[in-house]
Amino acid sequence: MAHTPQTAQDTHLPGADAVDAIPPLPKLLAYGMQHVLVMSAGAVAPPLILGAAMNLPAETVAYLINCDLLVTGLAILIQSLGFGPFGVRLPVIMGVSFAAVGPMVAMAQDPTIGLPGIFGATIGAGIFGLLLRPFFSKLAGFFPPLVTGTVILIIGVTLLPVGINWAGGGFGAPDFGAPVHLGVAAFVLAVILVVSRFATGFLANVAVLIGLVAGLCLAWPLGLFRLDGLAERPLVALVTPFHFGWPTFHLTAVAAMCIVMMVTLVESTGMFLAVGDIVGKPVDKRTLTRGLMADSLSTLLAGCLNTFPHTSFSQNVGLVNMTRVRSRYVTVAAGFIILGVSLLPKVAFVVASIPPAVLGGAGIVIFGMVAAAGLKIVGGADLGDRRNQIVVAVSIGLSLIPMAAPKLFAATAPDWAGPILHSGITLGAIGAIVLNLLLNSDRLGAGSEHHAADEAPAFPHAAALDRA
Repeated sequence: MAHTPQTAQDTHLPGADAVDAIPPLPKLLAYGMQHVLVMSAGAVAPPLILGAAMNLPAETVAYLINCDLLVTGLAILIQSLGFGPFGVRLPVIMGVSFAAVGPMVAMAQDPTIGLPGIFGATIGAGIFGLLLRPFFSKLAGFFPPLVTGTVILIIGVTLLPVGINWAGGGFGAPDFGAPVHLGVAAFVLAVILVVSRFATGFLANVAVLIGLVAGLCLAWPLGLFRLDGLAERPLVALVTPFHFGWPTFHLTAVAAMCIVMMVTLVESTGMFLAVGDIVGKPVDKRTLTRGLMADSLSTLLAGCLNTFPHTSFSQNVGLVNMTRVRSRYVTVAAGFIILGVSLLPKVAFVVASIPPAVLGGAGIVIFGMVAAAGLKIVGGADLGDRRNQIVVAVSIGLSLIPMAAPKLFAATAPDWAGPILHSGITLGAIGAIVLNLLLNSDRLGAGSEHHAADEAPAFPHAAALDRA
């Protein structure tokens, strides 16, 4: 049933009414911009990471950022505003999933895959997610807090080396580890820590953004922040589908991204349930299915529009919890703001030109927080149980193989297996799922039998995903 928006004074109504209320325009824009600022650093990080891994020029990275922002804006509108069978219709912010970064970097190392292969894998994952619709309510049983938390912990741990390499000046920098790079990275990290410690409210939520701005102010006079070519960028430009050529489909690349899709669907489930709790509008199975369908559709659109799998952003769930602004039209406003920014190539070029050392100081915090979020979710499982300990221990061990011994499988594994074997996130996720099935098969689905057909499935880690 469609909801009729409430009047402005209904913004503070209890429960579901507040979700459908429209705040006055000045507040609507202010609240929407706050969401944009909170998610901004995490939203552009995946294109920057992939651009560095593939040695892409700043112009190409800037275009990828524009594509990322365009799909992010569309995905937020699909999710928050909703249409037909798509959209959870709650205040939810979307963005590129960090779970996809590791597999994409592994794909980037294979010259036969490249960007067209990554986009093809993204399209395949989106179609896979849509085909999973009849199984959404059963998917949760394979991803208890033990598995989901372990996978998110692995995502953070395997991305931390990216932040550390940035702090040294970036991959392949001739002066890698120079004092100027380490000093800038340390300065950014220090600013973020000081703001996080002493600021409150909105300023505390944008500590990473403040650190980035402060780092740029320091990097500019040091000659690290250069904007050569900015004048040649157009003021306004539209993103075109399949800009890098028609997508190509590689079996292992698609398989790796489908695993990522399952992880992100489960993570989104927990976040939807957490948001429903916060705003006083519980999420039933029908609403949950609409939300996960929107995730899948957004990922399909992302592959067609030159970007990567999308999922809900946890830091914005925390912002909803902190501000108690429950209107979904606030995130709709954020979606329109992001769509507007996606049309401005000069803005994307500036972001793409941020020195690696500045990103390094922030990346250590961002990726470390992802790992900490995983630890928080794993805390919902009984780690005193030996079988659970083995699941976590072996999964983390598998995820470290590509970092500790990148050529371990070079002599025995075929080239087509590279996207799976060279991605710590994919290896760790497969390990966690399979080990949990083998060691805890007698516990799967425990505690969910009492749920009625119209209730949300059992997700004991839903509250833990409210972790900004």
